Amino acid sequence: MLHIKPGLGPEFEAAFVHASKLIAAAPGYLGHELQRCLEHDDKYLLLVRWTSVEAHEQGFRQSADYLEWKQSLHHFYQPFPTVEHFSRVYPPPPG
Repeated sequence: MLHIKPGLGPEFEAAFVHASKLIAAAPGYLGHELQRCLEHDDKYLLLVRWTSVEAHEQGFRQSADYLEWKQSLHHFYQPFPTVEHFSRVYPPPPG
């Protein structure tokens, strides 16, 4: 869950389009989506799919692209989001 500083939603969304290219180029990246809350304009849900936690934590988060991601987006957050990792329960993952 991302909470954006009030009134900065459109600016955040524009910056996110650029930042999306950075994360999409990371090894182990499978896909992502950003959704804006209908009840609260400054609240977003970001779901990123990775092949593994390591692909995110050791791959993307330790890359030069992450530094650019951080510079592009982190100043919008209030408070800074908690990052958590989940595994799909339903529908069951393929294979």
